[in-house]
Amino acid sequence: MAATGRRHLVKDFNHFITCYLCRGYLIKPTTVTECLHTFCKSCIVQHFEESNDCPKCGIQVHETNPLEMLRLDNTLEEIIFKLVPGLREKEEQEEVEFWKKNQPRENGQENLKYQRPWLPEGAAAGGGADDDGDGGEDGDYHRSDPQIAICLDCLHNTGQSGESTVTDLMKRFIRCSSRVTVGTIKKFLSLKLKLPSSYELDVLCNGEIMGRDHTLEFIYMTRWRLHGENTYPMVLEYRPRIDFG
Repeated sequence: MAATGRRHLVKDFNHFITCYLCRGYLIKPTTVTECLHTFCKSCIVQHFEESNDCPKCGIQVHETNPLEMLRLDNTLEEIIFKLVPGLREKEEQEEVEFWKKNQPRENGQENLKYQRPWLPEGAAAGGGADDDGDGGEDGDYHRSDPQIAICLDCLHNTGQSGESTVTDLMKRFIRCSSRVTVGTIKKFLSLKLKLPSSYELDVLCNGEIMGRDHTLEFIYMTRWRLHGENTYPMVLEYRPRIDFG
């Protein structure tokens, strides 16, 4: 006799795909590496502005910077989008609407791409992450993603070989996907500056070294935006990695 399986409903999985903090579906699910509890990225980032402890189990995540212990769970995100029809489209639309409402007012279209933090698909700004027209391993640089304008400034510090070996980019202002990571920015810089593959760079925001898995969106929301005097574009600085040992 064939077994008759019960048809599962989305609500049967709610315990696994909802956020402990907001009680909604997990949006950009982000896991605390110390205890493996997962929350919406915006929820857990906001929580860590006030506390260094996991909101679910209470463990201290990090003594000074719990944001370093967060990792995006892209696999879980895809599972949730497949389980909940229309959720992806709804969130993408809400994200576009949010940035439309929160962009600074402009007095014209000149220098548009350097004034607006995020640009929705089709916005009237220049090219992608590689503005000089060279190709790259990511191909279209996620042009359908929300876009962010950044400025890459060189810090002329003493590097690994005892002398300054990094220089300014010919074009410091670029536009790329807000989901690009610091690791990708480092690869971009190494390519443009023709650095050897063994050469290590640090990327900083407001004087703080950024982790290689941090996305530009994450840095903008948690580092750049919190300083009220900061303007657009977001400025990231790079320098040779300094060995303190």
